[in-house]
Amino acid sequence: MSDYKLDNKSKDFIPFDPSIISEIMDALDSSDRIKVIKITKDLSAADIADIINLLPRTEIKNFIEYIENDFNPEILSELEEHIREEVINYLGPTHVAEFLQELETDDAVHVIEDLGESDKNIILNKIPDIDRKDLELSLNYPEDSAGRLMSVDFVSLTPNMNVGEAIDSFRISDDLPIEFYEIYLVDGSSKPIAAISLSNIIRSSRDKSLKDLESHELIKISAEMDRELVAYQFERFDLVSAPVIDEKGSLIGVITADDIVEVFKDEAGEDIRLLGGVGNEDITDSVIETSRSRFSWLFVNLITAVIASIVIGIFDRTIEEMVALAILMPIVASMGGNAGTQTLTIAVRSLSTRDLIPLNYKRIINREVLVSFLNGLLFAIIIGILSALWFSNPALGLVLAIAMILNMATAGFAGIIIPLILNKVGIDPALASSVFVTTVTDVVGFLVFLGLAALFLV
Repeated sequence: MSDYKLDNKSKDFIPFDPSIISEIMDALDSSDRIKVIKITKDLSAADIADIINLLPRTEIKNFIEYIENDFNPEILSELEEHIREEVINYLGPTHVAEFLQELETDDAVHVIEDLGESDKNIILNKIPDIDRKDLELSLNYPEDSAGRLMSVDFVSLTPNMNVGEAIDSFRISDDLPIEFYEIYLVDGSSKPIAAISLSNIIRSSRDKSLKDLESHELIKISAEMDRELVAYQFERFDLVSAPVIDEKGSLIGVITADDIVEVFKDEAGEDIRLLGGVGNEDITDSVIETSRSRFSWLFVNLITAVIASIVIGIFDRTIEEMVALAILMPIVASMGGNAGTQTLTIAVRSLSTRDLIPLNYKRIINREVLVSFLNGLLFAIIIGILSALWFSNPALGLVLAIAMILNMATAGFAGIIIPLILNKVGIDPALASSVFVTTVTDVVGFLVFLGLAALFLV
């Protein structure tokens, strides 16, 4: 969709300096447009996007107005989602439509895919038909699909051409992609039959037929395929790019490695946030938005804490008769919770990378239970001796040690089996596992420790 010209400029990589934010804020406070332009003129689109993401919301509009004449369209694709919507509103649909035409299809789709339908349609209607159809093709596919990731800018040729004809066609073409790594040979129905690297073409003689060139293994990606599975295919087959096909098997786009890097980053960040119970929260969200997104998860945790408290309440008389139990209870629950979290983290990550599959379920479950049991045994010896000396009560130390072993072994089992069950029933393990694992380790820890104390110490 875009045209770039060689400007004979090169830049050394310089890490983004956060102190620039302070300089820009000072310039904005003093309405010094010239200083803002001077600071930002040599910065990359990614750096300017970082600046916009970090600026207070009240300063973004002024900053955009100052740099609007030199606004790089790539900035839009680098912005955080909520900030991007604000910037698009500031720029207006006409400017945004012009910018989208300068971006690769996949980046342009990324910019507008989360806008409301009315805003999206206003912008699309200002884009020429040929470019709009490319965007609408991608937008018609599900949000997390390969169709949304793909760029429709690719190179396809017929297998009856030779190398010389292919190179000549590149040179006279007005719509070559900005960057491409492979060309795809297609049959009469536009179905891809081979992928040939540019390096292979360059090394070959002009009269050699394209169909006789050595081609890569052709890994075709369905436009409906989930992007996590697409990333898995790229990792599994060490792909640089891959053709995207529609339901008829026809070539409609291409996905490149830079798109997959974004997928890995997004998915890893999503898993971390879900494990922490913060959902899609972003650092730029307002206080109200952040509080609202965290409330539901904290409420669920409150319920699980109440359940653990009910278990403790069953043994209230036991605790009254032996205060040491109240002092030592948090140790059992805490160690179990930490052991469960360690196993849970490995399980969720292994499920997302498809390293944990039905074939090795039993082996991995046994391994995690044994690891937790061994660690429980070691820590049981340590804490059992310390508590026996602390309270001058060997029996108390033994009860604490047994409770530690049982709870940590249970934590290892819960940390692996709960994500597997949730994954089996179609619930994201990263979203719901932690609260269940914490509940199990708290309840089992308190129940075993206080139950043994009630039987043998009081």
